[in-house]
Amino acid sequence: MTILIKNAMIVNEGTQFRGDVCIEGDRIAEIAENISVKSADTKVIDADGQYLIPGMIDDQVHFREPGLTHKATIETESKAAVAGGITSFIEMPNTVPQATTIELLEDKFAIAKKTSWANYSFMFGGTNDNLDEILKVDPQKVAGLKLFLGSSTGNMLVDDPKTIENIFSKTKLLISAHCEDEDTIRKNLKKYTEEYGDDIPMSLHPIIRSEDACYISSSKAIELAKKTGARLHVFHLSTAKETKLFTNKIPLSEKKITAEVCIHHLWFTDKDYEKKGSRIKWNPAVKAEKDREGLWKALNDDRIDVIATDHAPHTKEEKNNPYTKAPSGGPLVQHALPALMEMHKKGKISMETLVQKTAHNPAILFEIKDRGYIRKGYKADLVLIDPQSPWTVNEGNILFKCGWSPFEGTTFASRITHTFINGNLAYENGKFPIRSRGERLTFNR
Repeated sequence: MTILIKNAMIVNEGTQFRGDVCIEGDRIAEIAENISVKSADTKVIDADGQYLIPGMIDDQVHFREPGLTHKATIETESKAAVAGGITSFIEMPNTVPQATTIELLEDKFAIAKKTSWANYSFMFGGTNDNLDEILKVDPQKVAGLKLFLGSSTGNMLVDDPKTIENIFSKTKLLISAHCEDEDTIRKNLKKYTEEYGDDIPMSLHPIIRSEDACYISSSKAIELAKKTGARLHVFHLSTAKETKLFTNKIPLSEKKITAEVCIHHLWFTDKDYEKKGSRIKWNPAVKAEKDREGLWKALNDDRIDVIATDHAPHTKEEKNNPYTKAPSGGPLVQHALPALMEMHKKGKISMETLVQKTAHNPAILFEIKDRGYIRKGYKADLVLIDPQSPWTVNEGNILFKCGWSPFEGTTFASRITHTFINGNLAYENGKFPIRSRGERLTFNR
């Protein structure tokens, strides 16, 4: 099918301009101020008043399959992602079983090939004893290596210093790291467990998983990356202090050490625990207002390179447990772009920077082939956003399998109206016209 998008405000590569985009098959065929309809069977979409952007590439999600499918599946969460304007995702290895062998990793790719609505790749999981498997991973076929340098859901903690240095020294994969110091967290948790038992106030989560815990771990990882020459990407920064560890002095394509921030750390603060409770319990924790402001500053001055979701659903029943038993993580892929658009309206981020951090930079950072831009010949992964179409998140319009969102009750001024996956109109005004099939991402490495 040929699709012609007319009269859109196109945001791409640092500019905005009014124009048209023609899609033929799975590729962008033409971009111009005015493109005429070439045949009677061309589908024409009038996008007057709407933004056209490259689809978001979410570099950190947990879709829970295999083994944790009571929380989510690749099919349910990728469908929600498409409704939220996310056209590609990179999923984490802490499933059941954990993706820590080539065979188990390929099992996940096989599931996604059959069921994913969006384009996909997966992180390979590092452990204290699987270096031989890590060295077998083909960098052109896999997004990278995930190391939990602080425990999190799935408990894939890599805590042997010699093992960590060995991995950093020998792998050619991009290493993505969850950085929280386990000793610091254990000491803090012990203190408050002795005081409160299991029912620790949720407001103490950022005190237990503290600024020090984050900084100690991330600074050690960065020091080791500099020592070994490893390519390090630090996931979900949550403190202003950590942002000082990163540079904006060189282009992203030349950086060996990069950083990501997630939607929840840009939106919520510790003041929200009173109302939201465990619904905003993440690892690393949502912290103070000064941290949120520091993250915004670093994002806008290019010390932070990528915006992601760390989408990590749990059931309502699991989340309703007391502090020590309530798992960390929450669902975000459906609401990430609408939330960013809200932040844009408040002057926190320009449209050009929004597109840079959600599409261009993930493509550069992971060296993703033919995606992340509105360019002739590139895959047609595109999103239309109506900036003046308010809607409120409620249980009736949530698509996550877990059935809840930390944004319930929030009214967004902007709405995703159309999402194109490989040239197919997968989502249109609240409906899914076709059953889109995502493709496995490939990498120019």
